[in-house]
Amino acid sequence: MAKTEFSVYKTFSQCKLFKLLLFVIIFIAFLPPFSSSLSFNFYAISCPAAEMMVKNTVRSASDLDPTIPGKLLRLLFHDCFVEGCDASVLLQGNGTEKSDPANKSLGGFTVIDSAKRLLEIFCPETVSCADILALAARDAVEFAGGPSIQIPTGRRDGRISLAANVRPNIIDTSFTLDEMAKVFSAKGLSMDDLITLSGAHTIGAAHCSAFSDRFKLDANGNLTFIDSSLDRQYASQLIKKCPNGATDDSITVRNDPSTPFLFDNQYYKILLEHKGLFQSDSALLNDERTKNRVLEFANNQDSFFESWRVSFLKLSSIGVKTDDQGEIRKSCSSINT
Repeated sequence: MAKTEFSVYKTFSQCKLFKLLLFVIIFIAFLPPFSSSLSFNFYAISCPAAEMMVKNTVRSASDLDPTIPGKLLRLLFHDCFVEGCDASVLLQGNGTEKSDPANKSLGGFTVIDSAKRLLEIFCPETVSCADILALAARDAVEFAGGPSIQIPTGRRDGRISLAANVRPNIIDTSFTLDEMAKVFSAKGLSMDDLITLSGAHTIGAAHCSAFSDRFKLDANGNLTFIDSSLDRQYASQLIKKCPNGATDDSITVRNDPSTPFLFDNQYYKILLEHKGLFQSDSALLNDERTKNRVLEFANNQDSFFESWRVSFLKLSSIGVKTDDQGEIRKSCSSINT
């Protein structure tokens, strides 16, 4: 072979080798991860349309019922704060998380089940219920007018779900700031995450029992006590809506009466007016450690949205199970047999 021909052949071979290596690198990059971490392209090979199928399911449900986004977002909170983001809150049965009275008012389960049934048709035993729930909550916020967020997937479903684990791990609406901060810290979340994620209350509704401790009536229906951090006129409105206090679970009150189905910064504006529905809401305004951030979010929705992207990513990654931990459930309401 002539020297010139050899040089051309060598260059051509190197080019082919480079292209081959580049292909291998790209191929590996799109494979599901084998480490104990989540990935932004986890289903790129195994179920490329997974996120789209979840999104379309959430969109359809939200179009029919505008309360769905608030329910899905709350469902994720109650899942991730107990046993991590592993869909343990979806399991049915005596003694499960779902059976605890604190989770009695949770909703959105049918949306998750619908998405799971669809995915089991096209990608059987591939997409976890934990991922479906995280994606559904993410999409719910976007459909309600909130920011678009990219979150990694690869969560696996937990096999443990105990009612006894619920109360020690979730926030009660009567909590002080220190009590909330303690729970958040145990989950790896900061004070700033607490302020930001409390903004979830810009959508959704609550039963009278969640805030009835902020005012008291005597046997004749006369007002005997109003929480000093609550606007009196607003308190009067709440009393009219909840004349029987905590005893009537059939009544719900919107967290944000102004834009109840819109994910915006109105929640923080309401706090400035002393119209936060829960004691835990008012606590954010009444403490110097959190007040300035509340003011910032009330005056700048972009700042709230930017912080929400960061905090939601942290929330949806709490205590995730990956690799050989947990399982991929065939049905979100029961563990595999």
